Parts: sequence; structure tokens; C-alpha cells
Amino acid sequence: MTDTALPQLRTARRVVVKIGSALIVDPAQAAPRQPWLDSVAQDIAALRAQGTEVVVVSSGAIALARHQLGLTRPVLRLEEKQAAASVGQIRLAQAWTDALSRFDITAAQLLLTPDDTENRNRYLNARASLNTLLALGCVPIINENDAIATTEIRFGDNDRLAARVAEMINADQLVLLSDIDGLYTADPRNNPDARHLPVVAELTDSIEAMGGAPPPGYSSGGMRTKLMAARIAAQSGCAMAITQGQPLHPLARLRDGGRCTWFLPASDARSARKSWIAGSLTPAGQAVIDDGAVRALAMGSSLLPAGVTDVTGDFDRGDLIAVIDRQGNRIACGLAAYAADDARRIAGHQSDEIEGLLGWQGADELIHRDDLVLLARVEPVTP
Repeated sequence: MTDTALPQLRTARRVVVKIGSALIVDPAQAAPRQPWLDSVAQDIAALRAQGTEVVVVSSGAIALARHQLGLTRPVLRLEEKQAAASVGQIRLAQAWTDALSRFDITAAQLLLTPDDTENRNRYLNARASLNTLLALGCVPIINENDAIATTEIRFGDNDRLAARVAEMINADQLVLLSDIDGLYTADPRNNPDARHLPVVAELTDSIEAMGGAPPPGYSSGGMRTKLMAARIAAQSGCAMAITQGQPLHPLARLRDGGRCTWFLPASDARSARKSWIAGSLTPAGQAVIDDGAVRALAMGSSLLPAGVTDVTGDFDRGDLIAVIDRQGNRIACGLAAYAADDARRIAGHQSDEIEGLLGWQGADELIHRDDLVLLARVEPVTP
């Protein structure tokens, strides 16, 4: 594969950047590496100037508060980690606010637990919040909600959390800033024959075996969790890069062709997700649509309330519903952005009328095109 065929950060539409504690926190001072953060903020400003939306998944809360609270033992109890996260998250958010504000960028904070990405309603709420923040020009700073997460349910590392976020917002690239410049065939620190892999087209068993166990001195996840993140990203249609994060301006270096490993998205990623929507769930209701809506769906549009003539069933936001044409043919299915009662109230109305009808402003679509699958080839109806 030639370099020109590889993903390019300079052409990205939406990027998630994951940053570990070792990069953000100066262990000697138990404080943020503010000059480094400032350089990353400048890189983010440059990406935004080229039209790229950026979301940051940032570790560091517990590390920032350990010394402040006298929690200096190598291993902390769960409740001590939760206490440290509660204190450190304020310092972490302030550090990002200070860094981004130098470039007139508003930072936003969002704390997630694994359930927020697995429970469909929470997933939709989190996605809506992130999309709104991006539309408003903010840079969301995301961390796992360690203050309430338990050993049984927490992600345990932010590599996989970043991949879930990239999947959630349909990012086209995920960048893991690391203490190593990519994937090697073996640990380069103790194997002089280790070979750097500039691109991984497919996550085979042999590739995953290169991850091994997290070695001492690496960030908490190690290479193994980075490869887990790569699998999540690839299956959601997102390219992922692992690159060295320690020097100043790591994103600018990657944008300008810096050394890294690119993991390419699966060629059937979107169809795999669409197949899950189409075949794995039982519709909880249905929306009957007019001919204009049929034409719009055939052209790849979302389903807007204006094209809906009837809504039946008892469903919640995020449930699967069938889409029926006027002849009674089931032509599509998708995940509803509104519960049944609200869907019935807005059916047949323009999107700009939603707030007046419901008393609150929700999504413009009844089913977003990313959450909708045509079950057969739909021919546009002749007007």
C-alpha cells in the first residue's frame, strides 16, 4: 500500500484524540505538563482551522490528585481511586480549559461509564450531547467517570473508551497518543529485530498476538488494549493511528507525516452495523411514510417527521421501528429518535415545528440515516 492510500490527518472530517496520564501529568510535580498541553491545544486549533472537528479523551484525573490527597501507594483501593478522581477531575478540566482558551476555544467536559455506550438510550443521549457541543464549536474533553465506576463495569483504560466514542459520533479517525510510535512485530526495547508496521490493513490473530501483555513502564492499557481499540474502531468504519505523544505538537507531527501505525477501517464496517440493525432486532412499532419520503430515503436521506403519515406501536427512543410505504410494504427499519407518543405528535410536521409541539427541541429526524437501513432496493417513486 502506498502512502497516498493511507489516511491523512489533514483531510479528516472528525477526529477523536486519546491522551494517557503519562503524557498529561508531570510525576515529579504531580501537576499538568502545561507547556505540552498548550502545544496540543495549538495543534487542535490548527485542525479546527482546516475544518476538522476534534474530541479529546483524556486520562489524568487520578494521577493529578494522588499526591494532593496523600495517596502515594503504588496500588489504591477502589474507593481511594474514586476519591482521587473526584478531586483530580476538576484540576484536569481546568488544565484543558486554560490550554484551549489561549486559542479562543471553549472546552466542554463529559464523563462516561461503559453503560453510557452500551445502553441504547444513554448512547443516544451522549451522542446528541457530543454532536451539539461540536456544532457549537466546543472541544469536548471526555474521561471515564471513575468517581462512580466499579471494578466490574469500568472500561479500565481510555483506549477502548476512545474507540467507543469514535464509534458513537461516527468519527473517521482515532488517534492514540502513546509512549511508542506504533505497532512493532515484537517489543523494540528488548528485541533489536523488531520491525515497525506502518499500516495494518486487517487485525488478524497474528497481529493481535503482537500486543502481548501490558509491559512495565507503559501507560495503563499497553499495546493489547490499543489493539482492542483498533478492532472497535475498524468495525465502526474509523481509521486509527498509534503515534508517539511525548514531544511537543504531536498532532502536527502526525499531520505532517510523522511515524505511526495506521489501522485501516474494515471494508464492510458500515454494512455490518446496518446488518445488525436490519436483522437482529424485532420492531417495536412502525412509521408509515408518504411517497416523498420514499424518494428521500432512496436517495440516502434521513426520515423526517414531515414525511410520516402514521405511527403505531409502543416504543421508546432508541427502539427499532419498521418503515412502511403507503402500499403496506416494509421498506426500511431503524432506530427511532423519539418515543412513540412524541413521534405521533410530530408526524406530518416540519422539523422546525418540533419544539413548539413538544415543548423541547429534539432531533430534526425521526430516524437519522446513520440509524436507518433499507431492507430492499427502493426505487424512487415518480412524483
